[in-house]
Amino acid sequence: MSGNWLNEQFSLAGKTALVTGASKGIGAEIAVAMAMAGADLVIVGRNAKSLEQTTSKISSLSKDVAQIYCDLSDSSSLQRVTSELEGKRLDILVNNAGTIFRSPAIDMPEDEWNKVLDINLNSVFAITKQVGKTMIEAGEGRIINIASLLSFQGGVNVAAYTTSKHALAGLTKALANEWGSKGVNVNAIAPGYIETDNTAPLRQDTKRSESISSRIPLGRWGQPDDIAGVAVFLASKAAKYINGEILTVDGGWMAR
Repeated sequence: MSGNWLNEQFSLAGKTALVTGASKGIGAEIAVAMAMAGADLVIVGRNAKSLEQTTSKISSLSKDVAQIYCDLSDSSSLQRVTSELEGKRLDILVNNAGTIFRSPAIDMPEDEWNKVLDINLNSVFAITKQVGKTMIEAGEGRIINIASLLSFQGGVNVAAYTTSKHALAGLTKALANEWGSKGVNVNAIAPGYIETDNTAPLRQDTKRSESISSRIPLGRWGQPDDIAGVAVFLASKAAKYINGEILTVDGGWMAR
């Protein structure tokens, strides 16, 4: 090994990464972390003001960044994005965009069910299919899906979200089987309880929040940047023999 071996293993220099849901939270932290590791970025989000903040952080690191504004629940908007990505050479894809709707299953409106599945699953497949074509042609690429603890568990009052995240874990494994031999590694990260907008209702419920914290061996909720380093690792040379993995980053929740 050369003296620069460690840096080379984790460097993303010369790579271009696409991160969806990069306006804030986990997606923004991943995008900035990848820029810090040397990658140029294409970031997708629907909140122009927040996306601009992520762009500013990446630009301050002297890395190129392009913005794509898109509501992934809207089929015409999604089609515009996939058309824009056609033939574009990307080395890394992070499917982070997601939404949740909390309701007893029996009361869930059909349009909310469809919206959750459209953003969390259908848009992932559409974007991954498009980006995957160029990765396969190039003979290399890294795809990282952001799954959830609810890729393994049932949850309460989140039937659509749980369904989408179970399906995302299955899609990760299916594509890992199909594309691994073509040089494309497909993995997922399953975050535990992270302080994001999606978990705000849980954190505002003092009793529920304390109950969750008490079950986490590390004794705290995660932060978005707890996920960012793992994403950089999976995108790097250091993870070249990891494929089809659903990596939990949960403070020990699943070990309890």
